[in-house]
Amino acid sequence: MKSFDQLFDELAQKIERGDAESGTVTAVNGGIHNIGKKILEEAGEVWLAAEHESDEALSEEISQLIYHLQTLMLARGLKPTDIYRYL
Repeated sequence: MKSFDQLFDELAQKIERGDAESGTVTAVNGGIHNIGKKILEEAGEVWLAAEHESDEALSEEISQLIYHLQTLMLARGLKPTDIYRYL
């Protein structure tokens, strides 16, 4: 199990290494527009899971949304501290 910060650090390291086989690197290289579309898709899946699925399924969908949000953060050069100041 990972925390938000641990996941972010892991993804940042993948991008720093430029691992061509990494889905994260591919997503960041694909650009903001594509990441944004994925976020919208995942947000819809979170909503549907909340309405119609188990807590386990909802938790999985939320984790996927968080992953894609972090990918967007990395693509824009944001750090978790940039987000935390608004919480």
